[in-house]
This record gives sequence, structure tokens and C-alpha cells, in this order.
Amino acid sequence: MKPQSLFSAAAAVLLPTLVAAAPAEPAEERAAAKPPAFFLAGDSTTAVQATGGGGWGNGFLSFLKKPAFGTNYGRNGRTTVDYVSQGHWDTVKSAVKSNTASFDVYVTIQFGHNDQKPEKNISLDQYQSNLVNLSNERERTIAAAAAGKTTYVDLNLYSRKFVQAIGETKAHSYNLQEDDNTHLNDEGSVVFGRLVADLLLEKEKKLEQWFTPNKSLSDEIWKAINSSSV
Repeated sequence: MKPQSLFSAAAAVLLPTLVAAAPAEPAEERAAAKPPAFFLAGDSTTAVQATGGGGWGNGFLSFLKKPAFGTNYGRNGRTTVDYVSQGHWDTVKSAVKSNTASFDVYVTIQFGHNDQKPEKNISLDQYQSNLVNLSNERERTIAAAAAGKTTYVDLNLYSRKFVQAIGETKAHSYNLQEDDNTHLNDEGSVVFGRLVADLLLEKEKKLEQWFTPNKSLSDEIWKAINSSSV
């Protein structure tokens, strides 16, 4: 069984660009017998809650039912270049190799916050250009998912809808620190982790048995999303 691969793009107040993990093989070839194992690669917007970092990763993993499991390999400050050059990607690949016999392996990949971070002095023109580039990158992500015959979930769209619907005050309550609009605290990790889980399960229903439902939280999230004007 090859590791699964799911592509999604995320860009919101609380979440930057995500490429996540879902099935790389035709649905009829994917048996549901083995429990899933999720390995989360990315930067601080995936990583565990700590000084300078914290994302949706641990919240997402908290919903898994044993023997399904996951490991958060998110690393603060990493880019798509140094995550590979510093050996973190090799660690993920090693975990995949070690677990494919007993688990259906899913690898999530989220980068963008550090890749697009300007080192100094962003002009208005540069800011506009950055927004256009992010939009184009999202389109390329969707195209890559389609070309690779993988499952795609639009985390970009739904995270923006959710943040817009709940308003600035509530959105900031999920900040890791009061003035940190990039990273998530423990509550934010659970909320956005639930959103990722719900989006994944909508496409990959065979995985439902391996996730603990949280109906009240899911209802709250989707009520907000469905009321959004985005």
C-alpha cells in the first residue's frame, strides 16, 4: 500500500498554505481494513503549541481512535527548502516506510507562511503582488491534486468562511498570543483540527470509523461557515 496523499490549500487569518494527505490509489484499491496513520509535515502553522508556533496538527490528531495514530512533524520556521535540507522530510519518509505494512499512511504537508515571508519593508505594490501570488499558488495546488489523482479539500475556502463568520474578536480568541494572528492556541488547534477532519471525512468516508465525532463542535463550525458571505 502506497502512502496516501491529500492536497488542500489554506490561507486565512489563522492558517497559511496547506498541502495535506489523502489517497493516491483508486478508491477500489484502498482497503478499509488497516487503520490510518497520519504524519503531518509543515511549518509552525502545523506544529505543536509552543513558543513561536502552534497549528491545527495536534487538534486534528486528538480526534483519532486507536489503533489509528498520528505524529506531528511540523517544525517552527521551516520552509519547503530547509525542511528537506535539514533532514525533516527524511524523518517523515522513514516513518512512512516503517508503518505502511500495518497502516494506511497519510502524509499532510503545509507550508507557505515562511516561504513567502518578506525579510523587510513590504510596499503596497509588493503586498498586492503577494496576495496575487498566494491566489495563484492555491490554483496550482488544486491543479497538482487533480494531476496526481489525489483527493483535494479546500481548506482555504472554508477557513476563510469560518473566520469571516465568527468575527474578529472570536477569531483572535484562538491566537497563540494576543498579538499573534498566525499561530493557534490549544482551543484553536482543536477547532481548526476539527475542520480539517470534517473536510477530510466528507471526501474519505471510509475513515469515519477512526475518528471520534464531536457533533456540537462540528455543528458550530458548519453553522458559521454556512452563514458566511465569503
